[in-house]
Amino acid sequence: MATGIGNTESRFFTLPSSEAPFPLLSGASLPTFTLAYEIYGVMNEAKDNVILLFHALTGSQHAAGFCESVPGLHVEWTPDCQQGWWDGFIGPGTALDTNRYCVLCVNYLGGCYGSTGPSSINPATGKPFGSAFPRIAVADIVDSQMKLLDHLGVEVLHAAIGGSLGGMLSISLATRYPERVRNVIPIASGLVPSPLQRLHNFEQIYAIETDRNFQGGDYYGGDAPVDGLALARMISHKTFVSLETMERRARDEVKPPKNELFSWYLVRRSLESYMLHQGTKFVRRFDANSYLRVVDAWQHFNPLVEAAAASFTELFQPCVDQRYLLFTVDSDVCFYPDHQTELDNALKDAGVSSMRITVHSDKGHDSFLLEPELFTPHLAYMLHDGAAV
Repeated sequence: MATGIGNTESRFFTLPSSEAPFPLLSGASLPTFTLAYEIYGVMNEAKDNVILLFHALTGSQHAAGFCESVPGLHVEWTPDCQQGWWDGFIGPGTALDTNRYCVLCVNYLGGCYGSTGPSSINPATGKPFGSAFPRIAVADIVDSQMKLLDHLGVEVLHAAIGGSLGGMLSISLATRYPERVRNVIPIASGLVPSPLQRLHNFEQIYAIETDRNFQGGDYYGGDAPVDGLALARMISHKTFVSLETMERRARDEVKPPKNELFSWYLVRRSLESYMLHQGTKFVRRFDANSYLRVVDAWQHFNPLVEAAAASFTELFQPCVDQRYLLFTVDSDVCFYPDHQTELDNALKDAGVSSMRITVHSDKGHDSFLLEPELFTPHLAYMLHDGAAV
């Protein structure tokens, strides 16, 4: 579903030298940073019609329209990247109506699509950061984007929206900067990582770290750890897409794996071939070090620690003037429905206004990317009620 956004280009914000270095939750710091972002729609005079959109684990700043390329990337900007990942949701007359709102989407600090990350040049050495790039927390990603909002002159967001991991970032922003956002919309997300998520994340970390080409993260200029990254993608992909959808997508033919991946096992099923394809095409467009940094931020996300709160009730008490819209996907096996139940209960216990919608879909977690028609009426209702025009 095309939205009429048309062609877009990434913009870049660099932290002013007067505000450097940038402190991180770990106690380390970055000498400076750059963020890649895109804007859709126009800010009104009061700059209070801005929606900040947080992408998911391997998303980018390119949420809508068509972007042919982004300059200076270490990874490929493949055809999968060129169409906005939320194109059906953003544009004139859509859920995030650009006739009303100005939508801002930013590539995460630590990422690989133009924001400063491990593949960026370390000013101290003139070479990619690699293993020297510090650990990044959800709070650090949010704080870096708040610097961008300050630069743009945006004091209060109309909404913060995020799907999957992005929903956790919307919660971090809302609880740590409660006066700077009115509406908070976590989609297919949760309050803390579950034990199952932590295990899946650890499996992905292990896959990358044990790749013979990983070299402790200092692989730039040599062979990249593509086998480990492909395996990490396959581990995660089976939680993003329902098994029924995967079987439908898997074609009847079986393509033999390239480069003699298997010495004994024969790939004879289309579903196996499909998963190999998902892994091998992913490694072209993403950096293994960035994958580790973002997964680590998810793995260790703790909103109580980040906001210095003793309980979830204390965490959300400053948010009583906000409104929340929570989305559950009934077939989701990444953020199961009980994740949203936990979040909803915490909000209600703190006296925060919350509405929860259950989307019935057979597409699993990725429903929030694939089925705008199931989310748009509820998003539009929430955003338009009392919206700045």
